[in-house]
Amino acid sequence: MTLLDSSCWLEYFAGSENCKEYKKEIENISNVIIPTIIIYEVFKKLLMETTEDNALIAIAHMELGKVIDIDSEIAISAAKFSVHYKIPMADSIILAVSKKFSSKFYTHDEHFSNIPDVIYIPKI
Repeated sequence: MTLLDSSCWLEYFAGSENCKEYKKEIENISNVIIPTIIIYEVFKKLLMETTEDNALIAIAHMELGKVIDIDSEIAISAAKFSVHYKIPMADSIILAVSKKFSSKFYTHDEHFSNIPDVIYIPKI
């Protein structure tokens, strides 16, 4: 399983060269897990920068993967990660989902760069 942070999805939908390392992961969407918080973040950003139709098309593509709802187990784990790594709520939820499913976790967000088992990719 693979989890792509919101930053990765936004790079992918923008057609950026920054997504070379995980583009094949996205194309194999059946192995991708998507926490609902990432759907929120991607939709909001695309809605602000493009049109609602474009944002809905992007989300429809994401929903071809395995959408993960936030349950109590993930919430408690996320709170622990937030305190331990000093990261914001949304990021800790995303990390908790990644850990729960033992997934590869790709991101362009620097504050994940020192967290074990996270594949941090600096933007070009």
